Amino acid sequence: QVQLVESGGGLVQPGGSLRLSCAASGSIFSIYSMGWYRQAPGKQRELVALITSGGSTNYAGSVKGRFTISRDSAKNTVYLQMNSLKPEDTAVYYCRLTGYSTYWGQGTQVTVSS
Repeated sequence: QVQLVESGGGLVQPGGSLRLSCAASGSIFSIYSMGWYRQAPGKQRELVALITSGGSTNYAGSVKGRFTISRDSAKNTVYLQMNSLKPEDTAVYYCRLTGYSTYWGQGTQVTVSS
């Protein structure tokens, strides 16, 4: 079994920054990719950013240039640096690990409000 523990969410003013972390532990035999998704109230869960084992990244158009995904392979940890946050970034952010199976974290709330 694989566990994903997210941290770093919170309340921030528009224009502010937050850094999310997601640490994976357990029976990790292979990681193809790790990524961040978000779900706002009344909306579907959507991809925010993804990083593959080869280091390739993919971003949602709405966050390009503001968010940066990175990883520490030795620690099986992925990060999401979020800058220039907007109220529309408010959502629950979920970490996802894809290997032989797909695993989700429990989610961390990000609220952007003045």
